[in-house]
Amino acid sequence: PIIHTNPFSHKSKATSSDSPKSEVSIVTGWLFDISLQEDTDHNYYTSKTFGPSDPMSKELWVNIDQMEKDNVKIHGILSNTHRQAARVNLSFDFPFYGHLLREITVATGGFIYTGDVVHRMLTATQYIAPLMANFDPSLSRNSTVIYFDNGTALVVQWDHVHLQDSYNQGSFTFQATLHSDGRIVFAYKEVPVQIAKISSVNHPVKVGLSDAFVVVHKIQQIPNVRRKTIYEYHRVELLKTKITSSTAVEMMPLPTCLQFTSCTSCIASQINFNCSWCHRLNRCSSGFDRHRQDWVDNSCPDEVCMWMCVLLQAMQLCVYKDRLVYSDSIISELNCISAQNYKYCKMCVSAPAAKSTAEDSTHPLRMGLILGMVLLLLVMVAIVLVTVYIYHHPSSAAGLFFIERRPSRWPAMKFRRGSGHPAYAEVEPMGQEKEGFIESEQC
Repeated sequence: PIIHTNPFSHKSKATSSDSPKSEVSIVTGWLFDISLQEDTDHNYYTSKTFGPSDPMSKELWVNIDQMEKDNVKIHGILSNTHRQAARVNLSFDFPFYGHLLREITVATGGFIYTGDVVHRMLTATQYIAPLMANFDPSLSRNSTVIYFDNGTALVVQWDHVHLQDSYNQGSFTFQATLHSDGRIVFAYKEVPVQIAKISSVNHPVKVGLSDAFVVVHKIQQIPNVRRKTIYEYHRVELLKTKITSSTAVEMMPLPTCLQFTSCTSCIASQINFNCSWCHRLNRCSSGFDRHRQDWVDNSCPDEVCMWMCVLLQAMQLCVYKDRLVYSDSIISELNCISAQNYKYCKMCVSAPAAKSTAEDSTHPLRMGLILGMVLLLLVMVAIVLVTVYIYHHPSSAAGLFFIERRPSRWPAMKFRRGSGHPAYAEVEPMGQEKEGFIESEQC
């Protein structure tokens, strides 16, 4: 179960996305939240699709039959069950959105799950999906899930698998290859129907990539229960109309902040992200990756401003009226040391003023809130005193006034038991991802 609040998610330009949806549930002491929002950036990967007539389509297809038999494994559980997933260890470090993975989860539904937190909604985010759909390998003896690891690449192949609710449409054969340099290849041998026509009522249909970060919150109202919120910060959705038999898609990773290992290289980086260096973590980041919670818990966003100010004062380098100048002191109209680092300098200059303004604006608000609470308390005390007085002096003018207007003389407003409308019960909307995948033993 998950909610997906994603103020930072990114979606590939070449794709379309599903409408936002959410679900909440409590599982074994954890409250999972997932929120899903969309983006139009393509900052982490570039993709290229090869048609049936392109020679690259055949070159990108890995013929597992020609590989060493000792390294090719047919997964018995996945090949004979529906909605199952199994852990697979990698013999190499696989860079995924800049993070090095040594373990992935292969699912019968035509995708690979890359997250650390295994939950029943594996289809929501953190996936590598050559063709995510409602495949059921148990329908046919010829259906198998195969994987092959040669030390520099992992190939996962869904071979002759059928859709559970559309068996007569034919079998699908496709594969995903994960390379040690971060390259991801989707190759398709048999796609008997158009992907856009595959039903998503009982299972989502997706082609692409997704990643997210997990944030843990304590819930004071519910003891021993913590909330895990999964934020999808980027998604690549490939055009389904271009996926047919004998096609292939190659996705090349773009540089991320995580690859920089020093403060100098991090701050001076010129990539698609605003990279910041956190000395407490000794890490370069844009602030939105799988280490998001560590970044926030260690106050790294605040540290960015502090270190940039120190750097500016040490270099005595400023941009004044759009000109790069050297100065004996920091100029009050400082903009930035370079166009790339504009936001940091602006933070350093404007943060104190903004903080002072915020404190000034909240001061009257607090005073008004306190006065309102005092007035409310006085009104409640007055009501209690009047009630006590009337109880002990029923024949007084005030007592007679309220007795004549007691509730028993109000117009009757009665409902028959069971005659009212039933309370509304929330139901799962159409297209909502349903039961997830059960994790099986590690291979």
